[in-house]
Amino acid sequence: MLKLDKEGIRREIARYVGLHRAPFPGDEPLTGFASALDPLFQKLRKAVSPSHLLPEDLLPSAQSVVAFFIPFERAVARSNVSGGPASREWARAYVDTNRLIEGVNRHMAALFRLSGYGAAVTPATHNFDPARLLSDWSHRHVAYIAGLGRFGANHMLITEKGCCGRLGSFVTTLPLDGDERPRRESCLHLNGNPCLRCVGRCVGEALSPVGFDRAKCYAVCRENEERHRDLGKADVCGKCLVGLPCSWTDPVSAVSNRRGPDPA
Repeated sequence: MLKLDKEGIRREIARYVGLHRAPFPGDEPLTGFASALDPLFQKLRKAVSPSHLLPEDLLPSAQSVVAFFIPFERAVARSNVSGGPASREWARAYVDTNRLIEGVNRHMAALFRLSGYGAAVTPATHNFDPARLLSDWSHRHVAYIAGLGRFGANHMLITEKGCCGRLGSFVTTLPLDGDERPRRESCLHLNGNPCLRCVGRCVGEALSPVGFDRAKCYAVCRENEERHRDLGKADVCGKCLVGLPCSWTDPVSAVSNRRGPDPA
């Protein structure tokens, strides 16, 4: 039976992903943990949406939130570097990984329940208000609270394995210590270095140095959905994730490691 501690949960998520992620292999997932009582969850109702759910809305007596990041295979990202529509490989990886996330959640929830703990899951995507384009459970923000990374200028979470991939999360009644959140920016631009390559890569002019237009972004995603309709619901783009210093790593940490430790 699964050992219900943080390391055991990390290993089981990695094992499940390794067994089920074909046809797009990639790096092992990252998993982070947050207390369901972390005050940042309350702040999501201002940062994301007034209707954003709290862990206890998903599961009464919630104690912990588990978030995980599944990196894409690098060839998938390379296929999407050119301008224009999202590549077929990227669209397929998006659809398949969303299904994989749902599988991880179902599998982990069943294991928790066998051990006498409650668990609640939400869809990997499409859990947002189609008019306001705001999520009622933002996996990106939940993953930030769980210490998996920091947001970049592309409004995506930059983990230690970059931002090319998909995020999932679930809630449980099992008490777990929250992980420490990164204190330093992971985005080169937000850390004061020249970059903003993600802005230049945005094909819908939705990204700018000072903001993000959700409607413009989603219009491009819907065009790609129509183009790849035979694959499933592939309302995706991904141009602002690929071909960047943060695609596969936290570039600020990489630069800092080359330069040596920060002065005290």
